[in-house]
Amino acid sequence: MTNDETFAPGDVLLVAVPETSGSTLYGMVDMLSATSWLWRNLVGSAPCPSPLRPRIVAPEGVPFLCSNGVPVSPELAVEDDPEAPIVIVPELFLEPESTLEGRYAALLDWLRRRHATGSMLYSSCSGSILLAAAGLLDGCPATSHWSDETRYRKAYDRVEFDRGPALVAASSTIVTAAGTSSWQDLMLHIIARHCGPREALQIARIFLLRWHTEGQLPYVGLHRRERHADHAVRDVEDWLERHFAEPQPVAGVVARSALAERTLKRRFKRATGHTLIDYVQNLRIEEAKRLLSEMGYSSEKVSAVVGYENSAFFRRLFKRLTGVTPGHYRTMFEPIANAGNPPVQRFSVKP
Repeated sequence: MTNDETFAPGDVLLVAVPETSGSTLYGMVDMLSATSWLWRNLVGSAPCPSPLRPRIVAPEGVPFLCSNGVPVSPELAVEDDPEAPIVIVPELFLEPESTLEGRYAALLDWLRRRHATGSMLYSSCSGSILLAAAGLLDGCPATSHWSDETRYRKAYDRVEFDRGPALVAASSTIVTAAGTSSWQDLMLHIIARHCGPREALQIARIFLLRWHTEGQLPYVGLHRRERHADHAVRDVEDWLERHFAEPQPVAGVVARSALAERTLKRRFKRATGHTLIDYVQNLRIEEAKRLLSEMGYSSEKVSAVVGYENSAFFRRLFKRLTGVTPGHYRTMFEPIANAGNPPVQRFSVKP
């Protein structure tokens, strides 16, 4: 981009529906509106307007309540077919098993038109489900909150879901952001891309933001029970949750099961989406994460407690599943586990 193109003012359309997260929606409005002028105001430089004009667009142009009862007053309606160079779909609050099938047909058509006419499309967290429902992510890599992986596998299996990075580019004109607070990374990306890196750095300093360089993997809940009707597999899951740290838990549960080994493994994968060994590893690493963050155990002690005699193998597996080393993970989350403790008192001693 040339400088003129980079800093040209432009409308930014923020999509809002009843499932939209109000905090994300208005957090985006605040950050985009603050671009350029707020930093200059704080440091005493000559004021200038923000080059970005965030406006809320909804299926209908009437006030409504979005998730958690947050009031939304849209400025534009989808039926009026508004256009803008940038369109953003914030996070949605959806039930785990639900999809958008049969909902928001006009909105999905509008998103397709904006894509066809060259608008940049961005989504935050589960907002990417709207793009997936519109067919705009078919055959492309994309991301959302890590808990949406099963939803994508079942309802939008043509999308190459990637739960790792904070941002995933589906194409040169579509960028999706990972879970929840990754909307802040998305805002920094949009501001840097359309207004310049300096503006993004200033916004980061104003709002005390840092990039999620580690991505989303450290935050993923590795053990999640899938809903299914296979009672034999549910019994196996129950047993593994109690005995995962024992030596050879897969052999143990196979011996305990009334099913043939090949039959059990096939049914287990079909019902849960995981192999038996992957399921055990997820249970062990999830417990390791708890021990590191809440108990402050060393990597060697955690390795032994969760069932790995070879601590080097444990560290490699931990890094593969979480994206960070055990030591890094402890430094990330231990302060949060201790956040409820009384703060350190600092006293000045008078001579």
